[in-house]
Amino acid sequence: MITAAFSASALNLQRLAIIRSLLLAGLTGLLVYAYHWLELSLNFSGLLTTLLTLTVLTSFTLWRCQKHWPVTDYEFFCQLLIDIIGLSILLYLSGGATNPFVSYYLVPISIAALVLPWVFSWVLAICSLSFYTLLLFYYHPLPDLMPSTHSQHQHAPSGLNLHIIGMWFNFIISALLITYFITRMASALRQRDEQQAERREDSLRNEQVLAVATLAAGTAHELGTPLATMTVLLDELQTDYQKNPDLTDDLKLLSQQVTSCHNILKGLVQTAETHSQQQRLSTAIDTVLKQTLERWQVLRPGANYHLHTSEENPTPQLAVDNTLEQAITNLLNNAADSCEAAVDVSLDWDDKTIYITIRDYGPGISLAIAEQLGKPFISTKGKGLGLGLFLTHATVNRYGGEIKLYNHPEQGSIAELILPITPEEDQA
Repeated sequence: MITAAFSASALNLQRLAIIRSLLLAGLTGLLVYAYHWLELSLNFSGLLTTLLTLTVLTSFTLWRCQKHWPVTDYEFFCQLLIDIIGLSILLYLSGGATNPFVSYYLVPISIAALVLPWVFSWVLAICSLSFYTLLLFYYHPLPDLMPSTHSQHQHAPSGLNLHIIGMWFNFIISALLITYFITRMASALRQRDEQQAERREDSLRNEQVLAVATLAAGTAHELGTPLATMTVLLDELQTDYQKNPDLTDDLKLLSQQVTSCHNILKGLVQTAETHSQQQRLSTAIDTVLKQTLERWQVLRPGANYHLHTSEENPTPQLAVDNTLEQAITNLLNNAADSCEAAVDVSLDWDDKTIYITIRDYGPGISLAIAEQLGKPFISTKGKGLGLGLFLTHATVNRYGGEIKLYNHPEQGSIAELILPITPEEDQA
């Protein structure tokens, strides 16, 4: 599956190859015109060799754009550097800085400023300025392109015309302005697009969470009536069959399960009230994790876990509610579903961030669904609803954190829960 970023990079590289193709076609036409009609004293063999080399590289680039290979910033930088070097060779063989095509240096600089990080943009700008400066002194002269020398100033450097010096100075100013301002503008536009995409994603996720919460609230309300009926019937059955020990034990167990269902529904309502009133208790993060593991062990008695806690003191405080515990429990359940025999849980932190890492030793995450994890109704388990990880992502995002899921190099998979420590929460 091709990601959006990869598609955009490949498309930009393809556009660059098309621009280079148009330039080469135009230069080839001019070279033919100069050879047959202008009869200029050019190094035609060197120019044709350079044009042919650039044509081969352009053809390879167009072929490469059709392959599903990631286009990195470094590759795009190298492609633009090829344009600058190729143009410099062509200018060297055809009049140097006196050639009107010397202004084409601004094209790769502008493209770099729009597409690449600022470091690459500045490197390309410096390379262009360096080649331009060298072409002022080192080139194959072409008298037909030389400006008139009658206005040459007496203080101008030997062999240089003030017009050429003015072109060079104008190029420096243009290159610096383009590199600086367009780079900053392009960076601002990219940040704005990323923020808009994040806001759209958050809005969509909130709508999905609201839909799930509404469904859960309706289901909880509907379950209240049948559970009350079951409670009444169980009380009557226990009264009628007091003298049957075997049946009495089964009815007692069934009554306990119904009571657990009642408690779960009450806890759901209490959690919703707490969340709506934004009531969070500041608790040491190691205490939260240990209590969660103890409750989880009751639910999954067959699972074996090992807890590794950082020895650094003091332990950071975090304002939490029951939703964070549920989020951690969902990750633990996923790990136990992959391999109950061993689940490694580690807790670490620094001055700003808390790290909770859960590793299993199962088969790992399938690449076929790796990009879909975290979306609603996407599950790696045949019997799962696909909501656990989605709700976990939503909960962690409310805390300003994130979840990273990836396969371990040796075996199994890792779920890394990252939570920020705000100044109000870090009471240590």
